[in-house]
Amino acid sequence: MSKSFVPTLKEVPADAVVASHQLLVRAGYIRQLAAGIYSILPLAQRSLLKITEIVREEMNAIGAQEFYLPALNPREVWEESGRWTVMGENMFRLKDRKGADLCLAMTHEEIFTVLARAELRSYRQLPQVWYQIQTKFRDELRPKSGLLRVRQFTMKDSYSFDLDDAGLDASFEKHRQAYVKIFARCGLKTIQVEAHSGAMGGTGSTEFMVPTDAGEDLIASCESCGYAANLEKAQSRVETPQAYASGAASEEFATPGVTTIEALSKPPHGVAADQQLKTLIYVADEKPVIAVVRGDDQLNEAKLQTATGAQALRPARPEEIFKWMGAHPGSLGAVGVKNIDRVLVDQRLTGQSGMVTGANRDGFHLRNVSVNRDLRATAADLRTVNAGEGCPRCGKPLSVGKALEVGHIFKLGTRYSETMGARVLNEGGREVPIVMGSYGIGIERILAGAVELHHDQDGIRFPMSIAPFHLALLPLQMQDAAVRNAAEKIYRDLQEAGVEVLLDDRDERAGVKFKDADLIGLPLRIAVGKKGLAEGKVEWKPRGAQEVELVALGEIVARAQAAVGARP
Repeated sequence: MSKSFVPTLKEVPADAVVASHQLLVRAGYIRQLAAGIYSILPLAQRSLLKITEIVREEMNAIGAQEFYLPALNPREVWEESGRWTVMGENMFRLKDRKGADLCLAMTHEEIFTVLARAELRSYRQLPQVWYQIQTKFRDELRPKSGLLRVRQFTMKDSYSFDLDDAGLDASFEKHRQAYVKIFARCGLKTIQVEAHSGAMGGTGSTEFMVPTDAGEDLIASCESCGYAANLEKAQSRVETPQAYASGAASEEFATPGVTTIEALSKPPHGVAADQQLKTLIYVADEKPVIAVVRGDDQLNEAKLQTATGAQALRPARPEEIFKWMGAHPGSLGAVGVKNIDRVLVDQRLTGQSGMVTGANRDGFHLRNVSVNRDLRATAADLRTVNAGEGCPRCGKPLSVGKALEVGHIFKLGTRYSETMGARVLNEGGREVPIVMGSYGIGIERILAGAVELHHDQDGIRFPMSIAPFHLALLPLQMQDAAVRNAAEKIYRDLQEAGVEVLLDDRDERAGVKFKDADLIGLPLRIAVGKKGLAEGKVEWKPRGAQEVELVALGEIVARAQAAVGARP
């Protein structure tokens, strides 16, 4: 410890809110250089290398081959896939000295596809699974929470190349099982959830989530049957009775100054939120689209993107809305719209009548609106699920809670191979697009996720498998020759036995050493003191245990080896 760089802090950093950020800074694992950019210090690097090796072992076990591709990519490759524009401001972009456009890669679908189309010619070369462990870059709008939302990070990204969907299914399942093993070995409890594919595209995806209040994702889950999905994808069973059924013709009525769901629900109008149609205008791949949900529901933008099939989706700007609709937000409706061809209505509104919506005239609404009769719309799942609603599988109440994404696997299908021309000859000699999958794991997120799951008021409690050292060895009276010599002998014996030991040889008070050992979070602690040595014993304490145990000097090595060998 006297020769190691472990800059522990007593105080919690002022800008740190989540536990992993607070403790990784206090325990001397990381230091911030700029917003979302962190220096990885020696303790963290030791843990990250262990995580990386676990990931590498499990990837190699499913036959994956390791690459290392450029993080600096030319614009042309990303334009081929269509993602140069789609990635928007999240992508770091730059020009070289000749004026050519480049980017710092957020992910490597494009570059691996370039390799595949150049080198794979026949079905005989398939399947292939290629991976790398590489630095990625993302220009986060609001970097925060330490290592959980950063602008530079390490990711294991792998890619499968198959002849058909059946091959993709097999590759996807191999990765799913590998991920289960990786996270279990790293001491993480994860939930697999159905997820939105977003800018990655493809036919489906699964996220591996760590339940924690530090997470920025919300997942709906059912304890009864095990259903789990990101709120971007989650569905529920909801009853939608015909509470306001009416066959009357729609009619306009004045609502001066009324521009919100809440305002329309109050006197003198008194239209309940569940009787209102909320009309929202978006731009999907630069074309306007109308989304309609019930007044008491929230539109889910990810579901809208899925329903439109758009690569890029954004809310329309106020000036666009007025140009297309002839009215301002608060007076909008999908009845009789002429300038927007695509109207999507949430599926729970199918068949509803007696509803109220904006009249596309400022200060006016329409009553007696029938969704099927008056809206020229396509039904889709657009609403965000709420806690307590029925599980789509078993009907029992859903729970909604925060979670941290540590891994995400995608069925890309032919999304990239078709746009970028990656084809092989099948058994019949016909050229077909390669069927692809993409699979990511955040290396630093595993570290942060482990801290979120494993800590207490005293500090970190690392799982043995990813702790920077297995054991903290604390000579309590460094000035006493007997204590010092005994500690150094234990240190040498443990090292020779394959146990990784951090020897706190500082001339500090015992209380300081105990506090630092707990803060750093090594799984085991051995304290060597004059009193115990007089009986030929030392103090043995697993991190988090309530009581200290006295163990004979001759038993230490075997006991430590046994503890280190046990996986979480």
